[in-house]
Amino acid sequence: MSDQHEHWQRTYRTHPAMYGEQPSESAVYAADLFREIRAVEVLELGSGHGRDAIYLARRGFRVTATDFSAVALAQLCEGAEAAGMGGRVSTRELDVRQPIPLPYRSVDAVYAHMLLCMNLSTQELRDLVAEIRRVLRPGGAFVYTVRNTDDAHFGAGTALGDDIYEHGGFAVHFFSEALVDTLAAGWELRDRHSFEEGELPRRLWRVTQLLPPH
Repeated sequence: MSDQHEHWQRTYRTHPAMYGEQPSESAVYAADLFREIRAVEVLELGSGHGRDAIYLARRGFRVTATDFSAVALAQLCEGAEAAGMGGRVSTRELDVRQPIPLPYRSVDAVYAHMLLCMNLSTQELRDLVAEIRRVLRPGGAFVYTVRNTDDAHFGAGTALGDDIYEHGGFAVHFFSEALVDTLAAGWELRDRHSFEEGELPRRLWRVTQLLPPH
């Protein structure tokens, strides 16, 4: 993922706050769900420059925001301070192919918008979801969004194997229904919601998984 790391570092340097300040629709949904389960501690994976992390903090959660781009995290910290949310958001630089640097059962909810569909193999995704399960408390929620195999870019660009295609410098793992089901093994798969976002438009799934309470 080293080439993708530099690509994202350069992208955030060139286009600071590239996704704007408004939260994604998925973050609004996740915040409502996290309130429903009485979450307090939230982990965001792939937080980018922080529009969703700051929104979640505004909704009353304590947020640990992670990304593998130090440039993005610096922008996130600046944005959180400007929004008066610096005390509710902490950041950690993290390559999700490595263990999550949090203790066992230390968070109530995990949120990842467009992170799992990066240049991660199916085995790396399995390992990541196992790590998410480790840090989640029983009854916790995991909400993630991914581009899926109905997306217009699926099959376009350079094939890297494992349903991963690089197009315009960005490598994307397009999710099939089977992959969603694989990653939900041992969880309650509450919802796989289809929606569109951005140009083309991109076709995505928002997946909600709940960890059994015991």
